[in-house]
Amino acid sequence: MAGSLQCPIPISDYPVVTLAHGGGGRLSQMLIERLFVPTFANAALEALHDGAILELEGARLAFSTDSFTVSPLFFPGGDIGSLAIHGTVNDLAMCGAWPLALAAGFILEEGLPMEDLWRIVLSMQRAAAEVGVPVVTGDTKVVERGKGDGIFINTTGLGVIPPGVHIAPQRAAPGDIVLINGPIAEHGIAVMSQREGLAFETELVSDSAPLADLVARVLEVGGSRVHVLRDPTRGGVASALNEIAAKACVGIRLEEERIPIGDAVRGACEILGLDPLYVANEGKCIAIVAPETADGVLEAMRAHPRGVHATPIGEVVNEHPGKVFMRSRIGGLRVVDMLSGEQLPRIC
Repeated sequence: MAGSLQCPIPISDYPVVTLAHGGGGRLSQMLIERLFVPTFANAALEALHDGAILELEGARLAFSTDSFTVSPLFFPGGDIGSLAIHGTVNDLAMCGAWPLALAAGFILEEGLPMEDLWRIVLSMQRAAAEVGVPVVTGDTKVVERGKGDGIFINTTGLGVIPPGVHIAPQRAAPGDIVLINGPIAEHGIAVMSQREGLAFETELVSDSAPLADLVARVLEVGGSRVHVLRDPTRGGVASALNEIAAKACVGIRLEEERIPIGDAVRGACEILGLDPLYVANEGKCIAIVAPETADGVLEAMRAHPRGVHATPIGEVVNEHPGKVFMRSRIGGLRVVDMLSGEQLPRIC
């Protein structure tokens, strides 16, 4: 009976929601897996993919939704509008789907400058046009001054998955190669530097970008041998790989010297005391592929403008199932755990 249900989150430890519950790490995982998934239990949700995979009259569709609360609204390399389009397009792409249509919901705060709203909407339009996906429906609500922080945006997307493509975290298998399409942590550090008014010798720019075309090329080359795709947004590369390792019951070994990190980002992380493995990305794709197709997929990535610096960063292994560990530059191994708190709130 509904009246007998009890909250599965330990209330004594977390009597209120914290920022860390939205950080993409351990507390986010707890909130999703112990509260939302059991409550709304169904097969599509329990797959815990970047979107739900649905079948309709022989076609396989990907369905995804995301909300964006980034602060500040405008940052080097993007804004909340383009980020909202890119984020949902990329979630569909990580399911192996090509986007068909988007919906947009706006929560506007009283007092938001109309010029800012116009800039954001134009940015969304340009981002959607770049992908070739229409925004076909939406909703607008306005809240009182002081209760919305300017604007929050929700975007929902629908995409179609080509025949022969089967992307799922459970498909990661020992021997698979872990690839990424370029340097990590650029989005989170760009937003953080703008928010805090930090100045560096080299301008830090978000990597926010649509990845549908890049993923389409990867799938054209790798097909069913592309096992897992994931965009390492909240919680960064470390949390994304931990989720995959746990779901597939495999180990993932990273090579520190292979992980691409720009000098400016590395320097900023050192100053701020942040680990780039846990910093959010918005234009990066992790691809876990069968070893026999890794070279071809890597070549396809590097032939795309958003994959020029693609590189292998690790391998799926039998050892330490459910864990991610990294071989350091001097040969030692260390555990790369899931983010346990909130490094950078309001990044996406």
